[in-house]
Amino acid sequence: MRQIEHFMADGASNGAARKHQVWNPSTGEIQAEVTLGDAALLDRAVANALKVQPAWAATNPQKRARVMFRYKELIEANMQELAELLASEHGKVVDDAKGDVQRGLEVIEYACGIPHVMKGEYTQGAGPGIDVYSMRQPLGIGAGITPFNFPAMIPMWMFGMAIAAGNAFILKPSERDPSVPVRLAELFREAGAPEGLLQVVHGDKEMVDAILDHPEISAVSFVGSSDIAHYVYKRGVAAGKRVQAMGGAKNHGIVMPDADLDMVVNDLAGAAFGSAGERCMALPVVVPVGEDTANRLREKLIPAINALRIGVSNDPDAHYGPVVTPEHKARVEQWIDTAEAEGGEIVIDGRGFSLQGHEKGFFVGPTLIDHVTTEMESYKEEIFGPVLQIVRARDFEEAVRLPSAHQYGNGVAIFTRNGHAAREFASRVNVGMVGINVPIPVPVAYHSFGGWKRSAFGDTNQYGTEGLKFWTKVKTVTQRWPDGAADGSYENAFVIPTMG
Repeated sequence: MRQIEHFMADGASNGAARKHQVWNPSTGEIQAEVTLGDAALLDRAVANALKVQPAWAATNPQKRARVMFRYKELIEANMQELAELLASEHGKVVDDAKGDVQRGLEVIEYACGIPHVMKGEYTQGAGPGIDVYSMRQPLGIGAGITPFNFPAMIPMWMFGMAIAAGNAFILKPSERDPSVPVRLAELFREAGAPEGLLQVVHGDKEMVDAILDHPEISAVSFVGSSDIAHYVYKRGVAAGKRVQAMGGAKNHGIVMPDADLDMVVNDLAGAAFGSAGERCMALPVVVPVGEDTANRLREKLIPAINALRIGVSNDPDAHYGPVVTPEHKARVEQWIDTAEAEGGEIVIDGRGFSLQGHEKGFFVGPTLIDHVTTEMESYKEEIFGPVLQIVRARDFEEAVRLPSAHQYGNGVAIFTRNGHAAREFASRVNVGMVGINVPIPVPVAYHSFGGWKRSAFGDTNQYGTEGLKFWTKVKTVTQRWPDGAADGSYENAFVIPTMG
């Protein structure tokens, strides 16, 4: 059986360490084991990082950018390999896996411009003979704790910005699909990064707690469920760290009466069911405004959803593949049971789906549930599977209120031809990322990603200028070079510039 080890500067771990099984979701077979680390292993990784980080921080940003440029080239050259490896452990189809890698690569591209984005501020003549300037400096050692659903994109969102800014980085990926993060680290070393600058340590809660408690780790970025995000945030902050912790979501798609329903249905097919719904920016709730809109939308959704093809991860014709583990398959199907018990109408039922020839795979068929209400637990909580719920809104005001009042506030979309309605909605809705006729409003790499409410803990977003702020600290210098008299005397005492 294939063994997946840590990627560290001082070699692999103790062979007697605990192991975690890695499934092939398409076949239902165990394909590998990953070695789980502990606090002692993390100490070794931190020691390695401490050796290399000061010199990396002192390397001029142009040279750091050259490593990022080379890394970009290597990822592009190895795109197919990375996508196939990712698909084999996660279950998403290969094209979707390529998108996973590509969205991470776009942040690497942004990080290639680090000489420009690291520039500070300068004020000449802030006082008599006084200049003031600021500089951004790295924190030291950063860490990332990443989820199973984007094993390429989210790690690159984190370490791309952190390392370009001059930090060393320790990545703890999900133990469910750990091979791609290791391969990303190998390629980064091949790109010319010093050994020990990017290390990958595997583990479960024991490793997470060790990262949160370690005194030499200055900042932690996390993506996962909201309950764990809150735990990570509280424990990390209590240990004196800078923490950003992104949680779950229940994104809504508002469909106005004037929307192009054919476009909406096409968008929903990808946004609700792509990657088997295992995305924090999936669109699992559609909110048609008015009964006529709801009925027309439902009529168009049924044949479109029934036409979706579910297949193994390497099926080029499949729209989506299996979910990640048998436990997650059971959890998704339990949520469908719950929705039915709560009074939701199961229009299309994905429970018990079996793919011929792959009966042991972790497949869930596409599911459509109508007449869902805000009192239902299945509406309140994140299902994280190929399930689309219809929540009917009476009018525009209710359509604004539904996502605004929900406990999660990651993303929301509105479909309309009315510019005034779209502008009003975007301004008023209490959600962090808004799409206007865009079903999955993940910002491009030079903006930043972040939700509100229980979708994010901390006050700084991922990547872009927000990411740079998170992985650096500002130092401000006030300087003067006084001109003394010939006899060495000085007529004027120093005056604080704001008092001059």
